[in-house]
Parts: sequence; C-alpha cells; structure tokens
Amino acid sequence: MLRYLTAGESHGPSLTVIIEGLPAGLPVSMEKIGDELARRRLGYGRGPRMRFERDEIRITAGVRHGRTLGSPVCVEILNSEWPKWEQEMSAAPGTPSDKLTTPRPGHADLVGMQKFSFDDARDVLERASARETAARVVAGSFAKALLSTIGIDILSHVVRIGSVATPSDARPLPGDLDKVDDSEVRCFDKSSEDAMIAEIKAAAKEGDSLGGIVEVIAYGCPVGLGSHVHWDRKMDGLLAGALMSIQAVKAVEIGDGMAQASQRGSVAHDAIAVDEGNETGGGYKRKSDHAGGLEGGITSGAPVIAKVAMKPLSSLNRPVLETVDVATGETAVSFKERTDVTAVPALGVVTEAMMALVIANEAVRKFGGDSVEEFTRNHASYLANLGSTASKARPE
Repeated sequence: MLRYLTAGESHGPSLTVIIEGLPAGLPVSMEKIGDELARRRLGYGRGPRMRFERDEIRITAGVRHGRTLGSPVCVEILNSEWPKWEQEMSAAPGTPSDKLTTPRPGHADLVGMQKFSFDDARDVLERASARETAARVVAGSFAKALLSTIGIDILSHVVRIGSVATPSDARPLPGDLDKVDDSEVRCFDKSSEDAMIAEIKAAAKEGDSLGGIVEVIAYGCPVGLGSHVHWDRKMDGLLAGALMSIQAVKAVEIGDGMAQASQRGSVAHDAIAVDEGNETGGGYKRKSDHAGGLEGGITSGAPVIAKVAMKPLSSLNRPVLETVDVATGETAVSFKERTDVTAVPALGVVTEAMMALVIANEAVRKFGGDSVEEFTRNHASYLANLGSTASKARPE
C-alpha cells in the first residue's frame, strides 16, 4: 500500500510529508520535485504572496544517493516567511497577539472553531489553508515518478474560469504539458485564454474571487486497477474522494457523468471492439470514452478522466461578506487572509498529484514488488498475460 501523511500549518516553520510504500530504487530528483512545486504557484490571478514564496525542500529520510530505499520517505517544505511568524505561530506556551474573531463564510473558520472550542480562527485556518496542498504535490511527484516507470502519464488543463468555458472538447496529450503550463491560465484552448484573463481582471477590479473547473487525465493506465468487489476499492470512489478532499473543491465528475444522467443508454455507453493495434495492452478497446476510463470501479485501459470544480475563494480583497464577531456577537465583515483572485490554474497541479497518488496506490496493490525492477517486471508480466488471454478468446 502507498500511504502518505502531511503535517504543518500555513505560516508554520515548514510543511512535512511522509510517504510510505514506495519500492526501493526509484530515482529521486530534487529538481523535478521543485519543478512540480513551482507549477503549483503558476496562474494568472494569484496574489503577491505567490511571487515571494519560494519552496525550499529538504529530504530527511528514505532516499540515499538519489534513490528510494524502500523505507518511508520524509520531505520538508521550509517556509521562507517563518521569521515573520515565529512569535505568532510559536509552539511554546503563550498568548496570540491578535485573535481573529470574524470568521469567513465559505471557509473552515467557524465550524472548526465550534468543533474544537477555539476562540481564534487562526487555530483553524492555518491547517485548513490550501498551503497544505504543497505537501500533497510533493507526495504526488513521487507517485508520478513511480507511474512513469510503467508508462502512465498524468496532466491537467483548465476548462472553465468563472463564466468562461472552453468551447472545444480537445484534450491535451502527455506531450502537450509544456504548452498547457505556458498558458497564463493553464488552458489548452488558446482561443479561451484571453477571455479567462479578462474575467479574472474584472473580478479583481471589484475585489471579488472566481472559481472554475479543471480536467485531469491519466494516460496509459492498464486494465484492472481498482475493483468491483468492495465499495471502498472502486476506483471511481477512490478518485472522487481524493479529488473532493482538495481545499475549495465542491464537485467531481468522472467522464461524462453529468451528461449521462439525461442520455439514453444507447448513447451513453462505450462500445467494445477488438484492439488490433494492442493500444491498451488488453486485447480490447472502447470506441469512445464516455465512462472516463472506468467501468464497474475498474480501469478499462482508456484514459482516466475527471473534471474537478473549485468554488470561488472565501477571502476577498473587498470585505463584503457579512459575518459575526464571535467575541462580541455583533454583525461584522469577514477578515482578509490572502489576496488571490483565483487559484483554478494551480488546482490542476494539485489534482494531478491526487490522481497520481490514487492510481499509484492501486498499481502497487496490483503489481507489488519491493523494488522498482520487480514492480515493472510484474506489470510487464500482467500485460503479457492479458494479451495472451485476449488472443485465445478471438475466433480464428
């Protein structure tokens, strides 16, 4: 099993992630991990904080001379702003200098305060902050590296920001990732980029925020990851749960899920054909991919596709959201913690990490192996057996 655990607060000294279950011998590149973290900071509409945040990372366990050891990997993401917050976020006994008592609607502030009996919203928001996703991106970079050894590539692109949606159903291929990242809004459809930027500028002028939708795609998944046997082994549920766990995400769609609710079965399902070119490695293929690469909770060999919707950020540059000051009980306006207009472009990078972690876990469960060599050998043997089984089933 591939497991990970993150720890740390937004303005704490560091974020920490521990990843357990990686096979030994996986090449580790500090540069590639840094590149993934840098991608998370990209996107038109991010605030000044993203320009001065520079993620310094330190691997403290599980890697020796650039390769995993098979033991838990521990990575720290240091906070360059820690000296400014050392007193406010100190672990030593003390009293906060300025309590936050006007919780933001749409954030975890108030419910967290109620649940844990806090009188300061900072006790909640520091952990609820999307800054935590940096640790997920680090974990996802290891998962991506492992998946690449068996030919699985994962990428994302923005398909909607605010009211502006891409008119095309075109999806980027693995070789298009640089083109997507070169877009200021990480949009593969170049004709939509200017309209999305204009939408962000209009919201920024009014001190407002925007949500949107990203599509995340996994290419090269073999048939057979996941299971139909138990509810908690179905790949649909695993992916939906992981993607929904991302801060500010409110909806996940697998394939054409929402559209299929109003279609007839003759239109909604993917016809099966013999795969003469052995594109999927399983002997059969789907003539379409309305199901998003999943059938009965199991990967079909087609690309795995999910759309992920993010709500507008709950912190606004103009304090117009009404709330209550929990210290006085009086009506107030919510405080401002950060200044992003939208984080939708960055969301895509986080969805890649979460999809990679889910698929890598199922791949480790399916193929096993204490070393990368054994893992890839088991994968190759499985594909060879799939092809052999399919050949026997075909008429002469």
